[in-house]
Amino acid sequence: MAPSPDQRDELFKRFARALFRADMDALYQAVTPDFLWSFHDGLAVTTSLQGRDAIAAHLTEQKAHLSAQRFHDVAYHHAGDISFMTFRVSETVRANGEQREQRGIERYSFADGRLATKDVYRKPV
Repeated sequence: MAPSPDQRDELFKRFARALFRADMDALYQAVTPDFLWSFHDGLAVTTSLQGRDAIAAHLTEQKAHLSAQRFHDVAYHHAGDISFMTFRVSETVRANGEQREQRGIERYSFADGRLATKDVYRKPV
């Protein structure tokens, strides 16, 4: 059974806080042990991350690659047993100062009251 909309909102707050801090212990309190994060980065690359080490490495890579990343217009949409997050993101590439703007949608599924999957789709604005 999927969490209620209020429970999902609280879960997403904890999840976002853990990602922002790259806190794997806190992250794995919000996600299932077999959590799968898949994404298409808007540049024709599709990646899947599973496990603490893969997610931590991705967050470290992002921090090294981007000098700034800001999410805007974030909205959650709960639909049956899944939820969606729509957003716009502004990023600055550390190496050359390139400014990127993308819009995207994330699809989440749940298991045992936690996040089970996160599928991210982005494209340049």
